[in-house]
Amino acid sequence: MSPEAASPQAAILQFLESLQSPARLLVAISGGSDSTGLLLLLDEAVKAAPHLKISLCAATVDHGLRAGSADEARQVAALCASLGIPHIIAAWQGEKPKTGIMAAAREARYDLLAESAERLGANLIVTGHTLDDQRETLQMRGMRTEQLSSGIADAVLFDRRFWILRPLLFSSRADIRAFLRERDVAWIDDPSNEDVKYERVRVRRQLSADRATEMDIHAAWEARLAVSSAAAEWLDRHFRLHGGLLGQVSVDGLRQDRAVLDYALGRLTAVFGGQPFVPGRAHMERLLSFVTGGEPGRVTVGRVVFDLRRDGLYLARESRGILPLVLRPGEAGVWDGRFRVCNGSAVNARIEARAGLSSLIPVLVTGIQPPRVGAVNDSTKQDESSAPNDLGAEDSCDEHRNKGGEGRGLPKAAWKRAVASAPAFSVDGHPLSPKSVDSIRLAPYFAPFDRFLTRFDFIFAGRLSAVFAMAPYAGPPLRSIDGKTI
Repeated sequence: MSPEAASPQAAILQFLESLQSPARLLVAISGGSDSTGLLLLLDEAVKAAPHLKISLCAATVDHGLRAGSADEARQVAALCASLGIPHIIAAWQGEKPKTGIMAAAREARYDLLAESAERLGANLIVTGHTLDDQRETLQMRGMRTEQLSSGIADAVLFDRRFWILRPLLFSSRADIRAFLRERDVAWIDDPSNEDVKYERVRVRRQLSADRATEMDIHAAWEARLAVSSAAAEWLDRHFRLHGGLLGQVSVDGLRQDRAVLDYALGRLTAVFGGQPFVPGRAHMERLLSFVTGGEPGRVTVGRVVFDLRRDGLYLARESRGILPLVLRPGEAGVWDGRFRVCNGSAVNARIEARAGLSSLIPVLVTGIQPPRVGAVNDSTKQDESSAPNDLGAEDSCDEHRNKGGEGRGLPKAAWKRAVASAPAFSVDGHPLSPKSVDSIRLAPYFAPFDRFLTRFDFIFAGRLSAVFAMAPYAGPPLRSIDGKTI
């Protein structure tokens, strides 16, 4: 995976040699030129290099959004059969959303690809994203923000389960199509690729008419990796977590390099706020100005309350706007973008914020993933019983602190705010029985990382997992990146 790849063939060979082996790759193929080229390139290279111990399978996702998609999927199946490559057609079932269809289709596509990989015994997924896709993405992101973008990542961990790799990111669509023409292989043209109602199509046409100076993607990737590494060290030195709910940044941590602070606080905001993306530029500038200004006070950004005090910065999810989640027996889901919950009990479980539910016990997440809710509930009861009666009374002075329990030594207002955002469980308005609670599993969920984690953020996310006492993320399945051994 190198920006200097001279051709699609060279890019694929370098990619295969970079993989840890043995490996089984699931090729995501729609039938378009990019994914068809990827399949044939990989097939030729794998057959020419059996010593690499790499095998192929493939999957086509039929979104069912236009007439003819099922026929196209069958055409792809026939191509795979002719090559002797196992293939699955995965259909997007159920009612489609009225709005946000492209984002929903993307989510469904990767879910179906992961399911297909499991069925076919693949341990990696590869997609046919090209240099053209990279240029379009950079152009679109550049129109939305002044921040330097690293574009499409060459390696992304999906749902903590599968690494998605993109070996053709530095190969052009024109070269891939030339490769297919040489082999007399046709491809399918999706009519939506010409529909100007989609932003990407409009940007594609603009780029074809005006080839602007292109940024050095490789340099942007190196810069992103460097700041991720520095932010991971910042976490070790300057960040503490209390009860799985309240973050604390030391005073010295607020005096560190602004780029590192920007990166770390932006991602902590997304994690504590349960949001998949960091706040926008204007919000981050407001937050950075506040935390480095030195004046005690509070500000809310990205659903997170930042409480600046003499001994540092405290951050917790604001207690407003937290929607309940009801899980039937055996169901799992993500609550408030912050916790993954699996209901192993025999009753419907309602998960909602502790705020306003005085009869329910909040769950403070303190154990290795996945913690047993019952055990954590027990410890929380002990903590609360030893806490003072006025726990959580609003205060603005550092000397007003909790004296007992989990919140010992912490500002009462900050701790109360954190506990108010804790998950609590009930059924029909009443606390769950100890047996039911004991059957529910709860684990922290990192909204900006647990669904799609790029290798650029891997170092920081891994360190954050350690802070939350979580199981580590699976490492990239690569022996080398850009020709460098890792």
